Amino acid sequence: MTNQLIDLEAQLEALQQEAKSAIAATDTLERLEELRVVYLGKKGQLSVLLRGMGQLSAEERPRIGALVNTVKEVLQTGLEQQRQNLQLRQIQTQLDAETLDVTMPAVYRPIGRRHPLNSTIDRALDIFVGLGYTVAQGPEMETDYYNFEALNFLPDHPARDMQDTLYLSDGNLLRTHTSTVQIRYMEDNEPPIRIAAPGRVYRRDTVDATHSAVFHQIEILAVDEELTFTDLKGTVKVFLQELFGDVPIRFRASYFPFTEPSAEVDVQWNGRWLEVMGCGMVDPNVLVAVGYDPEIYTGFAAGFGVERLAMVLHQIDDIRRLYSSDLRFLQQF
Repeated sequence: MTNQLIDLEAQLEALQQEAKSAIAATDTLERLEELRVVYLGKKGQLSVLLRGMGQLSAEERPRIGALVNTVKEVLQTGLEQQRQNLQLRQIQTQLDAETLDVTMPAVYRPIGRRHPLNSTIDRALDIFVGLGYTVAQGPEMETDYYNFEALNFLPDHPARDMQDTLYLSDGNLLRTHTSTVQIRYMEDNEPPIRIAAPGRVYRRDTVDATHSAVFHQIEILAVDEELTFTDLKGTVKVFLQELFGDVPIRFRASYFPFTEPSAEVDVQWNGRWLEVMGCGMVDPNVLVAVGYDPEIYTGFAAGFGVERLAMVLHQIDDIRRLYSSDLRFLQQF
């Protein structure tokens, strides 16, 4: 046995012991991969020792070859076992960190409720849809034509003073009523039509307990052959009785530029008369503006402020409460 053989065997055994200790002490998968490269990689320590086999005789090489295979197998087995151990440890650590205590009190989040404005709009639209109406909507920024001219507001008509309008720098304006939707819908659709138009409207106004510069309206429009004021009264009565119950209702003569004749509608609520909406037969000039023949078709329209109805139905004393986002107020509904 030559000195080269003895020395090479000693180095292989030392390498095996050193590698086993290093592998056993490793605590991360990244470090374990580094050790695999150090000991078993193409340029690793085992490959370096194999270069010494060239100095051995033909009889000694098989002995070293068998020893090298044994060392390699021992190291591969140790690496694989340590990899499995580290992976299990990693999984267990993750499980421990993600364990849920099902007995712990949950984080409380209040249950959402419908805002009284939304619930009033939904309730009103449900009634009109049940009467055969289609919900229609339009833009909140409008032109003078759709907001005034097409609705029979002439340029010098005194009725324009009824709306203190918010004009924009480009000449457009923020709509003062949802009647604009009626014009747009009639332009695109032939009679018969029945629509309900909900939406936000804007008027220059001082905010107080009963007024707001931004509020909501719902308007209805029906156009067909031989519609009369009696049809309008019947529709309004059905709607109000569905909303308020079997209460007295009265119609008072009024004036709107886009309806003729026109009326205000009151209901008797808690012992007093409350004005709740305006209505009337569509003025023939409005029908002509959208291309309808007033000799063939007639129509009626009605509209109301949602905030006013919501305040009456829910006994709210200040319109500003509807926009306050105060949970103490909203949780009552």
